[in-house]
Amino acid sequence: MTENLVLGIDLGGTAIKLGCCSPQGTCVRSITVPTPQPSTPEPVVDAISTAVHALDPDKTLPVIGIGMPGPADNTGRIARVSINLDDWLDVPLAEWIEDKTGRPTTIANDANCAGLGEALYGAGQSFQNLIMLTLGTGVGGAIIMNGELYTGRDGAAGELGLITLWPDGPPCNSGNNGSLEQFASVRAIRRDHQCEPHELAVREDESAIAFWQDYGRNLGAGLASLIYVLTPEAVILGGGIAASTELFLPWVQAEIERRVMPTSRENLVILPAALGNQAGMIGAAQLARQRFGY
Repeated sequence: MTENLVLGIDLGGTAIKLGCCSPQGTCVRSITVPTPQPSTPEPVVDAISTAVHALDPDKTLPVIGIGMPGPADNTGRIARVSINLDDWLDVPLAEWIEDKTGRPTTIANDANCAGLGEALYGAGQSFQNLIMLTLGTGVGGAIIMNGELYTGRDGAAGELGLITLWPDGPPCNSGNNGSLEQFASVRAIRRDHQCEPHELAVREDESAIAFWQDYGRNLGAGLASLIYVLTPEAVILGGGIAASTELFLPWVQAEIERRVMPTSRENLVILPAALGNQAGMIGAAQLARQRFGY
């Protein structure tokens, strides 16, 4: 039924995905539009509103949920900052989208949306305590504790990709140079190897194999710190790079076994995300359902 659908939006650094999502966690129709470059707030808001009208010209979708690459405030109204978009600081994104579309809107961190989607409808359904990493343009994170999304006292918790991996490592837009994101993101691969992850995934030469081994070790080292702090039942890996999970997962697991005491990783499983690139849209839609009572 159309009236049961709500609109979930996944705002990324290179693309904006919009989907009409059901209460059962399926996306029945969707569109993708490029993120304006430079990705400053006003052009991005215009692109979102134009896409909303194109996807749902008759306004049959009553509410909107948006996942964005950065923390939102606890009210789901303000985009506080985004290191992978241009000039975003305390942007009243929900209000601006409401003004342009005429629909109640709520926002949250995009990885939190993806984590919520996977927890409710995807690879995380069997677990009450899990973490998710989204391995994309940047590296986002989500924490599910006791079945609930954890965002901390002011909405900014769960920036798992910004933990320190190497204090003297490459510069990070967050200021935390040498963050996990600087070793595990698409941007890091482009910087160090001048190619895209999918190009490395189809190669079988020694340098490509060595790359995925190093990638897995770095990701495993970053996960070790998170596992010690949170002792999750599961780690879910999503985002574009996760399409190549089979190439690096053995090295992730070996690094975790080497670094993490058995008492902190007992029965831990590491899984690829099940919802693919729809996780953010589905989670954002569910967030809107929860906040607006749909």
